[in-house]
Amino acid sequence: MLTSDRNATEVMTQDIMDVPKRGMPVTIITGFLGSGKTTLLNHILQNQQDLKVAVLVNEFGDINIDSQLLVSVDENMMELSNGCICCTINDGLVDAVYSVLERGDRIDYMIVETTGVADPLPIALTFLGTELQHLTRLDSILTVVDSEAFTSEHFNSDAAYAQIMYGDIIILNKTDLVAEEKLQELEAYINKTKTKARILRSHLGVVPLPLILDIEIDQSAIAPAPEAEHHDHEPEHVHDANCGHNHDHDDHHHHHSDHLENDGFISISFQSDRAFNLDKFQNFLDKQLPIDVFRAKGILNFANIDNRYVFQLSGKRYELKTDDRNKSLSNQLVIIGRNLDREDLLTKLTDCLA
Repeated sequence: MLTSDRNATEVMTQDIMDVPKRGMPVTIITGFLGSGKTTLLNHILQNQQDLKVAVLVNEFGDINIDSQLLVSVDENMMELSNGCICCTINDGLVDAVYSVLERGDRIDYMIVETTGVADPLPIALTFLGTELQHLTRLDSILTVVDSEAFTSEHFNSDAAYAQIMYGDIIILNKTDLVAEEKLQELEAYINKTKTKARILRSHLGVVPLPLILDIEIDQSAIAPAPEAEHHDHEPEHVHDANCGHNHDHDDHHHHHSDHLENDGFISISFQSDRAFNLDKFQNFLDKQLPIDVFRAKGILNFANIDNRYVFQLSGKRYELKTDDRNKSLSNQLVIIGRNLDREDLLTKLTDCLA
């Protein structure tokens, strides 16, 4: 009898030890194009203490990982020396989650970064309405807002509206770029849109981690959005909400495309082995770039300049930072916006080549 009790105790102890694996807390980071989601992610990765974090992203390229921190990279997984890992969502969200859960090493926390035009509800329902509900615990949805660029017109986008409505915590980022009066107006506007919103302020994505991680917000009230004149969330938007582990791998890409089309956005990709002429490209940005371009990013090369650059554009702001990674020398640029003339933009970019 004593032996039996001891065995039962050992089993119970093992069960308790396995609880974090079965109920891994998950934070979803969402926010409109260029709001600073990846900057917040970098802050978390660099300042997490005693937490082994798994970050699920759409692509590795956006995450600024110090080369000294990088241990290894394979096709879909990047391992860091601080115990954190990054995993791409190339083959679908559920598969990416399983690739983390099935690892032998300890992972304490999971963070999912959405695209800038994604509705966070279907992603949340993936954790609440599939078999993942038995393996993970949705902790919170964080919505990052660009304090300078955000206006009520963002709500012409169903995704931008949903990001505010479903956010448990709204993080006003880039507060250094606006006056206190503007911040107070923005907070009042968000509170009017979502009653009693929990709002934090941030500069360069810096937020005290205890305020955003493992805060255990009750997600039982999450349900499809109430009917509204122009903010309906149709059933087909619910990505992976009723699927098993063996799901259609095309679903994630189809879902992302749906959001682009529903909100009137298009994504235009430009690639060339020829370098840009710096003066021509500068003139394109200053005088020819359509006002309906919300976001652009890429790796750029300029004639007679040895360095390659990471290019980021958000709203009217853009920056070039030296890129030291051993990437292809070709120019690679993605532009996202509304009502854009694809052929005209591609022609103008071609005219910028040296």
